Amino acid sequence: MSARNTILAVLLGASSAFFALPLAGGVSSASAASVAGLPDFTDLVERTGAAVVNIRTTERVKNGQGIPGSDDEEMQEFFRRFFGVPMPPRQQPAPRNRKPGPQQDEEVQRGVGSGFIISPDGFVLTNAHVVDGADDVYVTLTDKREFKAKIIGVDKRTDVAVVKIEGSNLPRLTIGDPGKLRVGEWVIAIGSPFGLENTVTAGIISAKARDTGDYLPLIQTDVAVNPGNSGGPLINMRGEVVGINSQIYSRSGGYMGISFAVPIDEAVRVADQLRATGKVTRGRIGVQIGEVTKDVAESLGMPRANGALVQRVEPGGPAEKGGLEAGDIILKLNGINIEKSSDLPRLVGAIKPGTRATLTVWRKGAPRDFTLTIIELEPEKTAKKEPKKAKPEQPANALGLVVSDLTEAQKKELKVDGGVIVDAAEGSAARAGLRPGDVILQLNNTDVQDAKQFNVAVSKLDTKKAAVVLVRRGEASQFVPIRPNGQ
Repeated sequence: MSARNTILAVLLGASSAFFALPLAGGVSSASAASVAGLPDFTDLVERTGAAVVNIRTTERVKNGQGIPGSDDEEMQEFFRRFFGVPMPPRQQPAPRNRKPGPQQDEEVQRGVGSGFIISPDGFVLTNAHVVDGADDVYVTLTDKREFKAKIIGVDKRTDVAVVKIEGSNLPRLTIGDPGKLRVGEWVIAIGSPFGLENTVTAGIISAKARDTGDYLPLIQTDVAVNPGNSGGPLINMRGEVVGINSQIYSRSGGYMGISFAVPIDEAVRVADQLRATGKVTRGRIGVQIGEVTKDVAESLGMPRANGALVQRVEPGGPAEKGGLEAGDIILKLNGINIEKSSDLPRLVGAIKPGTRATLTVWRKGAPRDFTLTIIELEPEKTAKKEPKKAKPEQPANALGLVVSDLTEAQKKELKVDGGVIVDAAEGSAARAGLRPGDVILQLNNTDVQDAKQFNVAVSKLDTKKAAVVLVRRGEASQFVPIRPNGQ
């Protein structure tokens, strides 16, 4: 065997005799073709890298208060969204002869994220969770110029934010078309993982339109992203930004091979509204919906399982005024097919409030059309935490949940008749995505009345089967399967 072939076998980590066999002519034509087919990202990075920025956020706190927002709930959100690593303020010894006086605000670093410039005059796209709640935002370019940025608008529902820096003739990224993405094509991410600016990672599109239960179908990739990459661009091989890196799937807080990006076309629509008015206006029709299973579709005589099942109609809402009823299955909105239930809130949300819309509904074995007027979706609400009397800590139930009763004020605010609020989520519940502040309305299609009833029902679950809970978060409700802990 030649020295060259021996080296090749070692590099391949060959433990079998197959890789140690001599290769005719040095390297086979198949191997050469494989090497020749590998992508070269160097020119791509040179063309696009200058438009990617580092975003540093700070908060002003009273001396001695430390960093706000360091409790367990916010740490869970920190890991889920892979925001930057917060840096504790340096503790300075107090001067011995210093006289007591008014406390001074101290600027402490809140986190590090990423973003990218979309216009020569300094508009920057990033994630909402990168800048939301920050007192000051600083944007650093690759040439080390630093600007204090102004937050133009934040939209938590899509995790998109726009900030503005004062500049001219700035480098910018070209907006691409996520609709043309193909599963398996190469993409790169540029950002500041762990504060390491202008870090480039590469991978492929793993899936498109991944349903997360939110207002956007996300792009799934295997591009390595970590804390600090959040808000940076996902770029195709043509140098076009196709997404904003927003989330990861992780059990440890670090990268595990699955990351998600907000499609850039959706992000731009949100950004346009933020730039125009500082907020995003969405429509709603006042229904609670669920998936249409194959069994339900067959029993109702539907040709196939599609659409959104109306589980509840809001009293006095547009749907009720338009004639919709619980049990209807919404098949189309203005002629656009509803393939799964999550399609409906996205399509309705994109319609301007006050617009007349036509719904095609399956009722009693046949499709029927109904007309209604879209109204504005209210700002996102979560159950407000109210002060509680000290009581012994409760252990998590078999689903990994600690819950408590909703107060009458919370029920009124969220417009629900029953349910329980999640105080803590661990184990299976945490892995399923539940978090404190979520409201559980149903367990296995049975309404939840209070914490006692819910915990009794959980204790009677078949530990070999997944339970399904209906979870309310903000204005959206979604069925979430949870396997009992240890399964």
